[in-house]
Amino acid sequence: MISVAHAAEAAGEAAAHGAFYEDPQFLVLVAFVITIAAAGKTVYQKISAALDVRSEAIRTEIEEATRLREEAQELLASYERKQRDAAGEATEIAERARKESEYLVDKAAKELDELVARRERQATDRIAQAEVSARDEIRAAAIDVALEASRRILADTVSGKKGNALIDAAIDELPSKLH
Repeated sequence: MISVAHAAEAAGEAAAHGAFYEDPQFLVLVAFVITIAAAGKTVYQKISAALDVRSEAIRTEIEEATRLREEAQELLASYERKQRDAAGEATEIAERARKESEYLVDKAAKELDELVARRERQATDRIAQAEVSARDEIRAAAIDVALEASRRILADTVSGKKGNALIDAAIDELPSKLH
């Protein structure tokens, strides 16, 4: 009831003062609304422009991030491809090295066999030459011993001119009979 009474009293006072648009409080309210509307439009435009700039910057950052992500994926794929290629190449190099080492081992074994065979032939040839040389030296020594023995025997049994003549003739014939 108080509010109804209060409203009635306010209505009575309002009737006593005149029209509502003549009230200074109403005029202050209208001026406040106009000021807020005018300032609000300007503030709205500035806020809207700032938000547009911010949204454009965010859109640009998103596009840049998307582009960088795509580049990173391409780069990753490229490096993975290079890694696979390098692994394949490393396998090929290892296989070639293995084959080359097998070839070198076989070649070294063959060369060693050839060297051993050559040294064996050289040793055999030297032994044969030594045998021939030893045989020749033994034959020469035997001839010398035989000649000396023959000379002594003949010198003991044959003396004089006849003995010397026989010895000289035998010595002269000896080289032709030996060879």
